[in-house]
Amino acid sequence: MVVRLKDIADELGVSVVTVSRALRDRPDIAKETKARILDRVKRLNYRPNLTARSLVTGRSSLIGLVVPDLIHPFFAEIAKGLSATLREKNYFVLVSSSESDPQLEQDEIEHMLAHHLDCFVVASCQKDTSSLQKIGEAGVPLVLIDRSFPGYASNFVGVDDHKAGELAVEHLLSQGCKRIAHIRGPATNVGNHRAEGYRDTMQRRGFAPPSSYIVSCGEASDSDGETRGRKAMEEILTLKPRPDGIFCFNDTVAVGAMVKAIEAGLRIPEDVAIVGCGNFHYSSKLRVPLTSIDQRSREIGERTAKMIIRLLEKPPSSRPRSSILEPELIIRASSKLK
Repeated sequence: MVVRLKDIADELGVSVVTVSRALRDRPDIAKETKARILDRVKRLNYRPNLTARSLVTGRSSLIGLVVPDLIHPFFAEIAKGLSATLREKNYFVLVSSSESDPQLEQDEIEHMLAHHLDCFVVASCQKDTSSLQKIGEAGVPLVLIDRSFPGYASNFVGVDDHKAGELAVEHLLSQGCKRIAHIRGPATNVGNHRAEGYRDTMQRRGFAPPSSYIVSCGEASDSDGETRGRKAMEEILTLKPRPDGIFCFNDTVAVGAMVKAIEAGLRIPEDVAIVGCGNFHYSSKLRVPLTSIDQRSREIGERTAKMIIRLLEKPPSSRPRSSILEPELIIRASSKLK
């Protein structure tokens, strides 16, 4: 049987308003009365009707998170940081995966909009912003994470992907590499900025790698990243002169590239030094521990949560907020030549 506020009020001989105030920890209620109500609530295992409450308050206390891949450690860590920080303020996260499918992402957003969530957090796989604009039209705050859109004003939390490319190339050059290739990711702002960081740093340091030294792996999720990395490495192995250093779009691609290089009889890092991006939890446990760029994914989640709390609990601002974190190079055996 469902226990209602009225049932608790009738049992204790108080009003429904008094029970509601006790549950909201309002100061204008006697401590003894509050203690009696909370004790009865606990014994009856009362659970508030959040749908009914949202109709009254206009708030659901629910935050929607839409990401391309739930297997990917990067997004899993973001979800952990986001949930833990929001929970402290009694907000809770509904998580959905778009599977890197733009249509599925649109469907998930439409479904969540129907549930009147308080805020959306989206790592979008869209080519344009039409589905994201629907969120704004519904009057719901939106925070983009990891991926932004040029010319589209929105709250954003992410890492400096251009800097990630810079750090990787500078490190490989410092280890004595001269012919550095890049296995690049999809044509999103993330993939583009990492590729630009690679290209700009090489040019600034006086190197002009041929176009063949940039090999695309397309969309590389955790489920197929290794396969795409192996395929890209097959192409790199045919290049002459063969690259002696490789910056990979992410760690799963780097793992595939390393496996193929070892199968081809190359030594890592002596014959080819490899740097990934993401610093996933298994990067230090590989046969050759992988040097990687830490994207500070847990902190992205925490900062996103704090941004959401400000958006929901302070007067609205017309100016979108942005928080860009600095990536960090984590050096391991796959690139350490000196």
